[in-house]
Amino acid sequence: MKFMSGRELREKYLQFFASKEHLRLPSASLIPENDPTLLMIGAGMAPFKPFFTGKMKPPHTRITTSQKCVRTGDIENVGRTARHQTFFEMLGNFSFGDYFKREAIHWAWEFLTEHLEMPKDKLWVTIYPDDEEAYKIWAEEIGVNPEHIVKLEDNFWEIGPGPCGPCSEIYIDLGEERGCGSPDCAVGCDCDRFLEIWNLVFTQFDRDEEGNYSPLEKKNIDTGAGLERLASVLQNKRSNFETDLLFPIIEYASNVSNVAYGTNEKNDISLKVIADHARSMTIMILDGILPSNEGRGYVLRRIIRRAIRHGRLLGIESAFLTGAVDAVVEIFDEVFPELLEKQDYIKKVISLEEERFHTTLVQGMELLNHHIDELKQADKVVLSGEAAFKLYDTFGFPWELTAEILEENGLSLDKEAFDKAMTQQRERARAARQENQRISIPDLSGLDTEKLTFDMRAQSAQVICIWKDGEMVDNANDGEEAGIILDVTPFYAEGGGQVGDSGVFETELGKVEVAAAKKLPNGTIYHIGYVVEGTIKVGDIVTIAIDMSAKKATARNHTATHLLQAALKRVLGAHVNQAGSSVSPERLRFDFSHFEPVTAEQMQEVEKIVNNVIFSATDVEIFETSQDEAKAMGAMALFGEKYGDRVRVVSVGDYSKELCGGTHVDNVAMIGTFKIISEAGVASGVRRIEAITGAAALEYFNGKLATLNTVSDMLRTRPEEIVARLDAVLANVKELEHSLNELSAMKAKAEAQKLLLAVQDFGGVPAIIGKAQVADMDELRNLADLTCDKLNGGLVVLAAVGDEKVNFVVKVSKEAVKKGIHAGNIVKATAKVAGGGGGGRPDMAQAGGKMPEKTGEAFDMAVATIKEQLGI
Repeated sequence: MKFMSGRELREKYLQFFASKEHLRLPSASLIPENDPTLLMIGAGMAPFKPFFTGKMKPPHTRITTSQKCVRTGDIENVGRTARHQTFFEMLGNFSFGDYFKREAIHWAWEFLTEHLEMPKDKLWVTIYPDDEEAYKIWAEEIGVNPEHIVKLEDNFWEIGPGPCGPCSEIYIDLGEERGCGSPDCAVGCDCDRFLEIWNLVFTQFDRDEEGNYSPLEKKNIDTGAGLERLASVLQNKRSNFETDLLFPIIEYASNVSNVAYGTNEKNDISLKVIADHARSMTIMILDGILPSNEGRGYVLRRIIRRAIRHGRLLGIESAFLTGAVDAVVEIFDEVFPELLEKQDYIKKVISLEEERFHTTLVQGMELLNHHIDELKQADKVVLSGEAAFKLYDTFGFPWELTAEILEENGLSLDKEAFDKAMTQQRERARAARQENQRISIPDLSGLDTEKLTFDMRAQSAQVICIWKDGEMVDNANDGEEAGIILDVTPFYAEGGGQVGDSGVFETELGKVEVAAAKKLPNGTIYHIGYVVEGTIKVGDIVTIAIDMSAKKATARNHTATHLLQAALKRVLGAHVNQAGSSVSPERLRFDFSHFEPVTAEQMQEVEKIVNNVIFSATDVEIFETSQDEAKAMGAMALFGEKYGDRVRVVSVGDYSKELCGGTHVDNVAMIGTFKIISEAGVASGVRRIEAITGAAALEYFNGKLATLNTVSDMLRTRPEEIVARLDAVLANVKELEHSLNELSAMKAKAEAQKLLLAVQDFGGVPAIIGKAQVADMDELRNLADLTCDKLNGGLVVLAAVGDEKVNFVVKVSKEAVKKGIHAGNIVKATAKVAGGGGGGRPDMAQAGGKMPEKTGEAFDMAVATIKEQLGI
């Protein structure tokens, strides 16, 4: 076999398939584009789903990639096996209705045996039992020994209805020394002897809802070959972790922890986990994912915190993951050159997350270990969901981490109870997801997109297609929501953080309110409309009216976003970079990289700079140029935008130059004025500013002025004298509160004196048990303290009735505690009689009850409990 580094292997693969007329594309982002069914890209074919289904036309019928992927379904196995990873690269060659089995099989064999020089006699093949075509190609054309062709029922790829088909895998025999020793050891065994290195999926059927399989008119090829697996074979390593794609990170973790690799299985697991997770977290942040408690951000947070815990298991007490990032960058700097640009940013995000978790990890582990000890002592095996939620809510422990630690100790988690504790958070997340849902897209493969145009001057157009609920239709009637595509549209489609235009379509027989314009992956603009009257049908000529008020307001906010970013760089520093944005008619939202709150003085300075630029009445220049020329003139790229060779530059004099496809004002003076209304942190190292312009700013100022006038009227003073008047009012309030506290203290003393007249004796321990006239629980506790202090080594049991409930407080002196009195047990028994519950320390406890009418019986229980504790 030919030794190759991971870099050489990746390049060799891509060059090979490029020589076979494949379009070589860079890896897609881990964040799926226009695919809400996927949290992250987890397979090489995932970015091409619309091409496989035929809904979209691919840029080329043959494509090859090395796709970055993240899967966390088997995260617990990472480090425990030779192959499980959360992050990996999948080498792929794809055919969309072009070549099929014969070419795919021949090229796979050619690459492995001729270019990688793998020994043919060590290679094995699996096929689907009914796939005679694949068998003949392997046996008769390739010449594989029939004894090395294994038929497996599992060799059929399908995920519910849709394109599917048989698959053929290639395995390599790594030798008996890698095997399990069983005489039955063969392809498909769980041991490491036979390693799958290639998978060919022959997509040739279309499965319907009833489970019927129909031949596809255009058959596809989906190939997957794990880069790390192939590297382990060529580099003669026993696991993926020992290849040059992972081992440098293990070496780093080994040096930091002073723990040698290969001497202890448990330590090796932790070293491997750190290496794998370091790659995942680095690439996830590179692709725009930040730690959070939702979605992809939660996966990232879980991975980071899991790596930190394994660092602790190795004895690493201080922060260490930023050094692991450096090791990752050295591995991937050629294939992902943007890592070098974002290296410091990625390290800052991880550093803040690591610092945050380190501060609570020790406390959280102590609490979890305490729970584990209690469970074992009580001979129980399930941790309550409430306890797990407290670890999550207070210490930031992902529930999966808690469950994993419990499993290591032979215990489990009450997941159902944990889920109940998380109900509110889940409901909020669900509501947010529903707000972001898009209208279902039908099969648009037959649409001739070349005839569709964008013309911002268009005032009429022809309806090309309509769909409802994901199905193509001829018309839509009043009361129905539909997707609509026109042959020409002036609507700006949602993109780059800017909302799409809204407006109205009118036909001879109907009227449609267009809520938004959006864009398909191939650039086609479609409109989401609600038919308010009549009908609209395919072929209709519609007159178009864009909501110009909203469009102009959006343009003001978008240009203001550019001015804001430039001002932030001047005030906060050049490290400020856009991390997301949302531009709508109502306001603008700008997320940016910065690692501490923006001070009031800094925000004032930012506002001043932006408004001074607005007052300069500078023209906004928009032009197209080459990407290189744009970079040379210092134009910044905006978050979320994709650029070709020709780019669109939006320039405001020498103040701001950015690449942007959005809508803008002709002159900055049209913005009117700019006002920041909020600034806050939204993620580790990311701040968010919300601001308004134009009419919205004027409305905001008028609202503040109206509030000011209302307050001045209430204080019976002029607006300019409000502060002085308020100071006087607050001083008077403070004086009244002081007087009230004195009266309350006098009342408490009188109440205490009254209670002291009814002291009872329990075997030499004085006690007061009775009702008190107080306003709230605070007064009840204060009265209990005061009364107990006046007893000589006794205790106090007080109750206060009000609002159809009763509150109890038990206060016990140190002397009485030493004699066996326990306030928590007393109040628990007492409150239970009154339909409530509670508890506390031996010297102080409180509780509540729902049946105040049983206060007398509750006091009887208090007496009985006291006597039981004293043994009388």
